[in-house]
Amino acid sequence: MWYSGIDVALVPVALAVYALSALAYGLLWHRSIRLARIPATALMSAGLAINIFQIVFRWTTAGQPPFKTLYESLLLLAACIAVVYLAMEAVYRLRVLGLPAAIGAAAAVLYAYIQVDKEAVNLPAALQSGWFIPHVVVYFFGYAALFIGTAAAVLYIARPAPIRLGRADLTGSSEIDVDAFMSGSVRFGFVLLTMGLLMGAFWAKAAWGDYWVWDPKETWSLVTWLVFATYMHMRFVGGWSRRGLAIVVVVGFAAVIFTYLGMQLLPSADQSLHVYQ
Repeated sequence: MWYSGIDVALVPVALAVYALSALAYGLLWHRSIRLARIPATALMSAGLAINIFQIVFRWTTAGQPPFKTLYESLLLLAACIAVVYLAMEAVYRLRVLGLPAAIGAAAAVLYAYIQVDKEAVNLPAALQSGWFIPHVVVYFFGYAALFIGTAAAVLYIARPAPIRLGRADLTGSSEIDVDAFMSGSVRFGFVLLTMGLLMGAFWAKAAWGDYWVWDPKETWSLVTWLVFATYMHMRFVGGWSRRGLAIVVVVGFAAVIFTYLGMQLLPSADQSLHVYQ
């Protein structure tokens, strides 16, 4: 066990930086404040840099991947949201989802501040595996992609017509089809969920001798995967309204939130190695 000082002290700093980024992205919606686009991206990048430092600091200090506790996983989630969004912004010049991305990263850091732990939890033998890092990282990037896709889904439900703002600094073009972007983000997230689920199965085989042990979080991970698999089926079969598809995405992300944060509510939670401490 070890005392963590620097990474914990930086939590409110990261929270403030992401909050300022959210403010800057929010100002971008106003025609008169276009200059906010540079500080908005810079602040999001700064928040990501702080998260990466926190993760690396805990990793090098404890000598183990800092993905075991809820606090550690929340820092990873904030970093993944920032990475996915910044990559999207760099490729598509699409800042219209910068506000929800910054709010999502800030919310993760805020919850980390509430759940802060100053001591590392030693990894149990079953988690000391080569599958641990890729399994966790792939899943959290999947969560981040689905978060961005869900933000697009909520925006589409509120405003189904293509956004026409005439603002290349906000939308990357004269208009954006939010439904198309939602579909792309969800497809990417679904691929990562599938990879994470398969990695978990191979890991379970190596650790417990069976590909599936019906751990509570395994079961809910499967439920989440099935919801998004249903979305993919509905999307490619056709005949479904875009609004209905967006609602399925929102329901799917609600399942993600429960899988990630709601396991502690289940009576069998104390029997699971997957439940964050």
